[in-house]
Amino acid sequence: MKRAILWLSLVSIGWSQDWTSRLDPVRQHAMESDYSYHFLSRLCHQVGPRLSGSPAADAAVDLVEKEMQQIGLKTRRQSCQVPHWVRGREEAELTEYSGKPANVRMPLVLTTLGGSSSTGEQGLNAQLLLVESFAQLEALPDQQVRGKIVLFNTRFDQRLADQGRGGAAYSQSVASRTRGPAAASKKGAAACLVRAVGGADFRLPHTGVTSFGETQRIPCAAVSSEDAERMAYLSKLGPVQLRLVITAQNLPDAPSCNIIGDLEGSDPNAEVVIVSGHLDSWDVGTGALDDAAGVATALQVAQTFRALGLKPRRTLRVIGWMNEENGGAGAKAYDKETEGKNHFAAVESDLGCGHCLGFSCWTPSYWLAALKPVSQCLQAIGGNQLETSNGAGADISPLGARGVPCFNPMLDSRTYFHYHHTPADTVDKVDPQHLRQNGAMMSVLAWALCSMDRPKAP
Repeated sequence: MKRAILWLSLVSIGWSQDWTSRLDPVRQHAMESDYSYHFLSRLCHQVGPRLSGSPAADAAVDLVEKEMQQIGLKTRRQSCQVPHWVRGREEAELTEYSGKPANVRMPLVLTTLGGSSSTGEQGLNAQLLLVESFAQLEALPDQQVRGKIVLFNTRFDQRLADQGRGGAAYSQSVASRTRGPAAASKKGAAACLVRAVGGADFRLPHTGVTSFGETQRIPCAAVSSEDAERMAYLSKLGPVQLRLVITAQNLPDAPSCNIIGDLEGSDPNAEVVIVSGHLDSWDVGTGALDDAAGVATALQVAQTFRALGLKPRRTLRVIGWMNEENGGAGAKAYDKETEGKNHFAAVESDLGCGHCLGFSCWTPSYWLAALKPVSQCLQAIGGNQLETSNGAGADISPLGARGVPCFNPMLDSRTYFHYHHTPADTVDKVDPQHLRQNGAMMSVLAWALCSMDRPKAP
């Protein structure tokens, strides 16, 4: 027994002294590997869109589980109940407005929001009420809103996104989608439309979840930016009448799961390091950027370790999260089970796969000094930035709130929101070289987290 204890002690000492020598080989292997792109292509082309509760989401779990097992990971499914929302017909047309020529149709391009109720097959006809903000809506008497179709005309700031701050631009305008329909419902609106939350105005609407809470659900959809501009123009000329057909269904919650694969570490007393992406996607594209890229990158880490014959000190845990898009049931189930105990760190990639500049680190600042070898290794591929932050990806945020150090890739997001939650989120938008670089970045960071001693406060 003494001999075994001594051996484990020497292993720990060896890791703390020698782990940095593995960083360059890890980076080089991932940069030369097409594994992640081939897997992403299979997931998106063969399975397709993977909305929680759908047969495709179940098929995606099967595919990832098999892939994890082929790599050599020990797998398990972690059960959760997910919302089961089904898109139906979605049609809209301007039927009356000042100056409308006779016998001319004016259809709109729209996509139903997750959580929307149905108009029924017959649809509804109502007057449009355009607002630019929540404050403007709240200032209106209820009788001016009741029975109308409210349009939130909140613009996405592409200029901010063009400076590499796509996430900030998204955060500024997404409230109209997540909270706008509920606010309209409280005022008595018959339905709600929101201007698409995204850039690259190609008459392409962006879907996403909306939250009603205890408020009465109403039919709601996102319209293209161009159609929002048209309705804004026409509203200045006089009343605008609209016909809307949405036949979405809100079904009982469905059984689903996170898929988890472990590459067991050499130290049985060591903690767990998570690398992850979310497996579900919206049902309009194939979810290549959001978030097959994150899942493929996480799998690349395990594939790299196995290909190089590396056994980490800590257990590497690869997770394909379920239900990030419209409920977070997978993250909640994991947090409830683990309470963040025995976790050294967690990484999640969920902002596409643009060039990665480094990592945002929800950690004490002194961790950055301990991770300096990671920064030095990644400088060769333009990804050496390490910055502290006060948040993390949606699925690992519950762990971060419990004190688990969390990391997110700092990805170039200038064009990500062109395609986010649209039919154009497809494999052709993924740059294979960027995906390789993302895999190398996460692999290097994961090796460090699996190997280093816990940083100590100065």
